[in-house]
Amino acid sequence: MKITSISPQIRNKNRVNVSVDGKYRFSLDVFQLIDLGIKVGLEYDEAELLTLEQESQFGKVYARALEYCLMRPHSAREVRDYLYRKTRPVRAKTGELKPGASQDITTRVFDRLVEKKYIDDKKFTSYWVENRSITKGSSKRKLIAELHAKGINNDIIEEAFEKTKRNDTEEIKKIIIKKRTRYPDEQKLMMYLARLGFGYDTIKQALAEVE
Repeated sequence: MKITSISPQIRNKNRVNVSVDGKYRFSLDVFQLIDLGIKVGLEYDEAELLTLEQESQFGKVYARALEYCLMRPHSAREVRDYLYRKTRPVRAKTGELKPGASQDITTRVFDRLVEKKYIDDKKFTSYWVENRSITKGSSKRKLIAELHAKGINNDIIEEAFEKTKRNDTEEIKKIIIKKRTRYPDEQKLMMYLARLGFGYDTIKQALAEVE
C-alpha cells in the first residue's frame, strides 16, 4: 500500500491528511510527519499503517492536552482526570458512538507532558497559592483543602507556604474591605469569613483593625 498524497488540513494548518492508495487514511501534525519520515510514494504494509494511525491519535490527544495545560497550570491529578475523559466513548453528530483514546496513548501523552515540564505539582502549587491570594483572597485552611482536592501532598503544600509572603491576617483584611458594603451586618460578614476558612479570633482581630 502506497502513500499517494499528503495535503494540509483546511481548518488546522498544523496538521496534514495522508491518503493511501488514493483514499484518506489518517492525519498527522507536521512535526510527526517529519519525525516519521512519511513521504508520497513510500509503501507500508497494514501493520505499519495501523501503527501510524496510533501515532495520529497520539498527536491529536497530545495537542488537546497541551492546550489544556497552557490555559493555566494544572496538577498531575487534574491532567490525569482530563486524559481519562479522553478514553471515554464520544457520540458523533451522526449519532455513532466512537471509541475514545486507548489507555496506552493517554499514558504516553501524560509522560510526554511531564518530560516537557508542562506538569509540575510544585510549580502548580506555588501558582495556586499566589493566584488565589491575588484574585480573591483566601484563608490558608481553604487553600490547603483546595490543593488536597487536586491531589497535592502535604510536603509540597508546606514548601509552597514557606516561600510565599501571603498570610491570613492580610488576606482577611483585603476581603473585609472588598465585601463590607455587601455585608453591612457584622454577624453576616463574620459568617461569610468563617465559610472562607478563617478562624474566629482572626476574624475579630481583622474587623477591629480595619475599623
